Amino acid sequence: MIPLKVSEIAKAVGGTLLCGNPDIEITSVACDSREVKDGTLFVPIRGEKVDAHKFIEDCLKNCSATFTEYDAPENAEKPYIKVENTLTALQALGAYYRSRFDIKIIGVTGSVGKTSTKEMIAAALSQGSNVFKTKGNRNSQIGLPLTMLDIMPENETAVIEMGMSEFGEMERLCAIAKPSMAVMTNIGTAHIENLGSRENIMSEKFKITGNFTKDSTLFLNGDDELLVTLYGKQDFKTVTFGFGENCDYRAENICVNGMNTIFTLIGKNETEEIEIPTLGEHNVKNALAAFAVAKACGLSTEVIKAGLLTYKNAPMRQQIHKLDGCTLIDDSYNASPDAMKVSLDVLKSIDATKRIAVLANMLELGDYAESEHFSVGEHLGEIGIDCVICIGSLAENIAKGALSKNKNVTAKCFADNASAISYLKTQIVDGCAILVKGSRSMHTEEISKAVIADKSK
Repeated sequence: MIPLKVSEIAKAVGGTLLCGNPDIEITSVACDSREVKDGTLFVPIRGEKVDAHKFIEDCLKNCSATFTEYDAPENAEKPYIKVENTLTALQALGAYYRSRFDIKIIGVTGSVGKTSTKEMIAAALSQGSNVFKTKGNRNSQIGLPLTMLDIMPENETAVIEMGMSEFGEMERLCAIAKPSMAVMTNIGTAHIENLGSRENIMSEKFKITGNFTKDSTLFLNGDDELLVTLYGKQDFKTVTFGFGENCDYRAENICVNGMNTIFTLIGKNETEEIEIPTLGEHNVKNALAAFAVAKACGLSTEVIKAGLLTYKNAPMRQQIHKLDGCTLIDDSYNASPDAMKVSLDVLKSIDATKRIAVLANMLELGDYAESEHFSVGEHLGEIGIDCVICIGSLAENIAKGALSKNKNVTAKCFADNASAISYLKTQIVDGCAILVKGSRSMHTEEISKAVIADKSK
């Protein structure tokens, strides 16, 4: 980040400098006490279980200043900036820092595929612009302001992932990032426990357009029956992408070439053959969105195509590992019903002697939990996956759904990862393909790591 004086930060967030040198320069901001260093402003967040204010004293041995909701100790020498709420102050600082840049911000939201779409857009822009992008999935009330604080003057375009799970969150994120372009990938059932319905989810995600002007553009998945209702009804421009004939950018003739996908893009006044170094029809749709965004940013078709070829899946997000005798799709970062079905389609697309899906509980589905897990199982059975290994009580419904559609599916359920790993090892054969996916708290990355370690011996 551009260095900011402590006094400037205090003024920007409406805080009071209790002590310390107001001219000290801050060059980074951290909420994790393990990440502080010289030049860092520590932001202690009060969580449900831990109040990070208790780490301030130790942090100040290594960092340069801190926010606080309390008074400073009598012997304090380094700057303490007192604020009413440290999270709100962090967000105010992110918004202030962003206001110092005249930069094109592209916001990305949706129930599924935010990270992969963000990465695809950044790739499409990469050969024609100095692109900044959200690291990993720092898209939350804490992660997004920290992301904004990493923007530098040399960045010309920023692709910012914006996630929400409750009412009111998108408005706060939008006030910080102020995107002038945005992509809505889809409206699914992730976080429906908090938001109640898909219609409510769409309404909240649509608030990403809160700072739009008549010159702004919203890119919509034209195949989503809810999102398509927004098309052409706004005071700003709307552009659709997808597989339907009415989409402004659509794909035809999709085929797989090894680990790459090739398709024909039909857009406004052009037809192009596009190649992307990844699998899955959902990634074709991501590439359509990326192409549309890059075109709106003024890039040429050849520059965009070259950029798309640089795309790489983010860690633990459909990362394909070619191991000794098998292929592993590590999609263990997180899961929702729609994302799980998409990943199963990718598994089905891989040429393999046997296809094994290792699927764990999906959370935050509320009253829909059993039916959504069952629906995933039905999809698995319908497309012909050979074996499903389920982890957790909710995931048992995946097995039931699979068997309801295909009695030939081998379906086994386990309470923990260790038991699932032991059984999985008995199912692996030469030439097989394995998918690993589950909600973050299920720690299914342990399963991927076990397969990689076993095959590396």
